[in-house]
This record gives sequence, structure tokens and C-alpha cells, in this order.
Amino acid sequence: MTPRGSGSAPPPRVGRSVTPNRTNFVNPTQTPPGRETGPTLDPSIVSRPAFRPRRRTVTVPIGGVPVGGDHPVVVQSMTNTDTADVESTVRQVTELAAAGSELVRVTVNTPEAAGAVPRIAERLRSVGVDVPLIGDFHFNGHILLPQHPDCAEALDKYRVNPGNVGRSRWDEHFATIIGCAVEHDRPVRIGVNWGSLDQELLTRMMDENAESDAPLDAHAVTLAAMVESALSSARFAEEVGLAHDRIVLSAKVSGVQDLVVVYRALAERCDYPLHLGLTEAGMGRKGTVASSAALALLLADGIGDTIRVSLTPAPGADRAEEVRVAQQILQSLGLRSFHPQVTSCPGCGRTTSTFFQEMAQRIQGHLDERMAGWRGCYPGVEELRVAVMGCVVNGPGESRHADIGISLPGSFEEPSAPVFVDGERVATLRGDGIVGEFLALLEDYVEERFGAADVAEGTVPGGTPAAAEAASKASPGS
Repeated sequence: MTPRGSGSAPPPRVGRSVTPNRTNFVNPTQTPPGRETGPTLDPSIVSRPAFRPRRRTVTVPIGGVPVGGDHPVVVQSMTNTDTADVESTVRQVTELAAAGSELVRVTVNTPEAAGAVPRIAERLRSVGVDVPLIGDFHFNGHILLPQHPDCAEALDKYRVNPGNVGRSRWDEHFATIIGCAVEHDRPVRIGVNWGSLDQELLTRMMDENAESDAPLDAHAVTLAAMVESALSSARFAEEVGLAHDRIVLSAKVSGVQDLVVVYRALAERCDYPLHLGLTEAGMGRKGTVASSAALALLLADGIGDTIRVSLTPAPGADRAEEVRVAQQILQSLGLRSFHPQVTSCPGCGRTTSTFFQEMAQRIQGHLDERMAGWRGCYPGVEELRVAVMGCVVNGPGESRHADIGISLPGSFEEPSAPVFVDGERVATLRGDGIVGEFLALLEDYVEERFGAADVAEGTVPGGTPAAAEAASKASPGS
């Protein structure tokens, strides 16, 4: 060991160039060490895929929407109306479809609700909305489906929870539901939920675990029971006649890490399409963030074929918000495109004015308003990227990365705003009319790039002009 004060130099820090001549760092005639003289970065380090390949599954057709296989991840949602109230349910299904929900689930819990389903389906078709309807059955699906064959036929898929089929006659009740699905050629989602897990199965697995040499804790056994419930129910469904490509699985919990564990286990053990969702995600910020974290982890693993974001809406709030959150998750991950995206900076001490924030808000609002018309005329416009930046620090660079962008002047900067299109500076805006002038440039860019395609607008699935138009027609008494 070198004695303290011996005069020996300390060892150099790892990864940092060390030179005895510190004037090299400030001498403009010499190259700083480690810049151009060191080894360059191997580009392969940043060329590796960010996500794992999509998990291979069978394809399950649900109405006109294929789920699984090589098909895009499907966005779905659920109504919170009394299904027996035809007018309210039609209105909300239409609103969800117009927002972009590609599948919509409705509660079927009473004879009145079952009787209303055919009328709901007919009304939706009459206003140009053909979004597939899914019936959600708990406790009495084995009674309602056989007694209401018109309901069984009108639905495009059934959802059944193995934990809510009944204990004493589980096999008989479950087989009855599957028999109706086979008779009407309908797919089934076997949807396990840890809030209603099959207690007989859970008890048996707890007992087996207690007798093992290395028992797991009760929480781990519960998660394992969820996986087993889904898989064993799917096996039984096939045994009683349901085709392999008519089954979708889900196993929902309310914790992010638990959800990831359960779905990774399911993904390893079957090739059924998987419906992802964090159950009881909660309200507002909490529900949005928790759902985004959970679904992003699984989708990055290549797991997931359809998603639902189960937000608790505030009283009177827009139910379609869960659809928009689901779409934004997929678009932020680069898996699908639904709407043009606006990139804008958060602001700092260089942007003491709120002008750029107001402009970003106006541009986002303009895009939202125009999309209903653009979608039918400009195929691909949903991939448009717009930048609205607040100062010179990152503004020009970020604007060049966008399809079209504007870099506004920050505090104490020259009052001019360069506009970039496809990476090139094309204009500089000044004065009070900047917003209007930029929106005109934006409109011109959309027209020039995406072209006015001669696209027929007709009866198409949710999120289309037909669905948007239908939203205005589906009012009470119509």
C-alpha cells in the first residue's frame, strides 16, 4: 500500500482520459483527448430492436375484426349503461366506436338485457356502426344464452369468467355456455380475474402447495391458480367442441408487476390470443399511468393481441377516454397509428410567455377537429408528426425531426419563428398571425403529402367517418 503523502499519483478514473498537460483542453490548435482520437462507437449497439418479436398466436375472428396472428393489436372498451336501456347503450356504443374502439363489450346480466341485445345490434347497424359486440356473462350465462337465442346470435363474442360459473355444477354450466358458442359459431374469451378466482381450484392448489417440500407463499399460488384456471378452462372448452381458434384468454389483476408475471406465464404455455388489461386500474392519473406501465412492459415483450384500459370515469365524464388512452399507449410504443402527434416542449425559464403553450393547444385542437374529415380523404394522415417548440435550444432540431414543425422565439430571442418541413427550413413567420399562418402551412402539407384520395366512405368499423357521423345520429328517441 502506498503511504499517504508519498507523492504518488492516484489511479486514473475509469473511462476518463488522463493527461498531464491540462492546457490541451483549452488550446484551440490541439484536438481534445477522447474526441476524434479515440475509438468510434459501434453502430450495432443502437441498432438492436427495442422490443421482442410479436408472440405467435392463432387468429380469432370477432365479427369483422381479426385478433391475434400478424394482425394489429386491437383496441376495445366496455359500456357502463344498463344494457336493457337500448337508447343509452346504442348511444354509448356509438360514441366508443367513433372514438376508435374496435370491439365493444356490453353487460348481459338479466333477461331484459339479453332481450335488448338484438335491438341494440339492429339500431347500431341502422346508423352505420358495425363494431362487433361482446356479451359479458357472469353467474347466469348458462341460463340466458339458451333462453335467448337471438341474443346469442346477435353477439359477436361471449366473455365468460370461470370463477363465476358456479361451483357445484361447474362443468355442466360451463359446457352449456360453450355449447351455445359452438351452435352460433362464436368465439369466447375465457376471462379470469383475481377478484373472482375459482375458489375450488385455488383451494386445491393451496393444499398441494402446503404439502410440497418447498412451498410458495399464498400470493404466488394465487397467481399460479389464475394461469391454471385460464388454461384448464380452455382445454375443457376444446374438449366439449369449441375450436382452438375460437378462444381468447385473459387473466387480469390490479397490480402492474403481478400482471406482467401472469401474462408472461400464459404466453409461454399457449398460443391463444391474449387480451391485456389491468383490472380496476382506478381513476384519472393513477389509472392511466398504471395501465400504461403494465401494458407497455407486456407489449414490449411481444405479448398482447387486444387491449382495454379499465379507467374509472368521474361522474359524467366521457367514457371514450379509456379508448383514447389505449390508442395513445399503442401509438407511443410505435405499434399503431391513430392520430397525428404533436411534440411540444414543457417550457422553462427561456419561455416565460405562454404563447407557445397556447399555440400547441390550438394546433392539437385543430388536428382533433380535422381528423374526422381527413381520415376518409388522406390515408396515412394519422402518422403525421408536428412539432411546436418554445425556444432556440431544441426548437430547430426537434422541428427538423418532425414532418412539419415550428420553433417559436423564447424570451429575449429575436421575434421570428422558423418553420421546417421534412427537415428543411421553408419559411420564417413573424407578427401576430403566426398561428393562422402555420395552420395554413399545415393544411397545405397534409394536402400535398397525403393527397386527396378518392376513398368511398361507407359502413365501416369504429373510428371511421361513418362511425363519427353516426355518433350525432344516435340521440334518444332517434
